[in-house]
Amino acid sequence: MLPGCGAGEALVGVVVAVPEPLASRLRAVRAAAGDPEADIPPHVTLVGPTCVPDVGAVDAHLSRVAGTHRPFAVHLRGTGTFRPVSPVVFVALADGADACAALEADLRTGPLDVPARFPFHPHVTVAHGVDDEALDAAQAAAGDVDVRIEVDRLFRFVHDGTAWQPVRTFLLGTGEPVVCPDAPPEDAVPGMPRGAAAVDAGAVAPGMPPR
Repeated sequence: MLPGCGAGEALVGVVVAVPEPLASRLRAVRAAAGDPEADIPPHVTLVGPTCVPDVGAVDAHLSRVAGTHRPFAVHLRGTGTFRPVSPVVFVALADGADACAALEADLRTGPLDVPARFPFHPHVTVAHGVDDEALDAAQAAAGDVDVRIEVDRLFRFVHDGTAWQPVRTFLLGTGEPVVCPDAPPEDAVPGMPRGAAAVDAGAVAPGMPPR
């Protein structure tokens, strides 16, 4: 369930996107499980849904943090589950978890210094909130995943009241903010700061997950 934000606040999240062709495969696994959130592009959540009063301050913070972290590799291999605590099956990080944790720790300062719901455990969700049989099937279907990806940017999304919309990416190593090509028009949703350069559409994931 998404948190309720106050007047003038925006609901934002920060993630690492999983690239193609693995992204399509994992979305298909999630859809086959009957997960209603299967249309959410696969990702590693760094900062989950968070209400903020000043998105401009958040973007400045993301730029600073991204500028202090170099691009890194993530090795996605095998699956795990949070059962029985939570009905979630995920693809695990065999390598790159420490780099994700360092990013998450630095991100959760300043305007994003809010309590996390759970201890940070980087993962890519492939099924959530479905019955055990469907979770078992998803875990088996993704069990042979063994892919290395390069992480060179963060993605910041905003929820428009209906769905998550990509708004900005922040390049690791430089902190350069760039506007996602699918971003809503300026001022169409809360917290749309102005003035960043466009980025190649092929580099940007089209949606955002709460987990």
